[in-house]
Amino acid sequence: MNTIDSVFGIAGTALNAQMIRMNTTASNLANATTVASSEKDAFRAKRPVFKALVQDEMTNAAFAQLGGVKVDHIVDDPTPIRSLYEPSNPSADKDGMVYLSNVNEMQEMVEMMAASRSYQNNVEVVNTAKQLMSRTLDLTKS
Repeated sequence: MNTIDSVFGIAGTALNAQMIRMNTTASNLANATTVASSEKDAFRAKRPVFKALVQDEMTNAAFAQLGGVKVDHIVDDPTPIRSLYEPSNPSADKDGMVYLSNVNEMQEMVEMMAASRSYQNNVEVVNTAKQLMSRTLDLTKS
């Protein structure tokens, strides 16, 4: 595989990983105000865990580029669940408690901005590689 293919492949895996990161963050924000009747059932924010593709056996059809990155798995944020005394809430338990998600909206917005910037940086890598290919072709025509 040539160098330009490697650039496109690595940037492509990074674009995919950042898209998953943005979707996970969007899901967290969508569930930020949910309540549950038990701590066990309360929504927990999700966090993607990235893995660098540094060995051939780590690649597959979806991630064929050595040197790229993928989302290895998604974990629950360990931040404790908050509870609130709200006996009139239909979701309240027998003690009148409801359990809120552990999503911090400000943290999620920062996460979304960081993922968006990383995504945009990888788009710029692809655009720059395309421009370099185009200029190289133009030079060979001269």
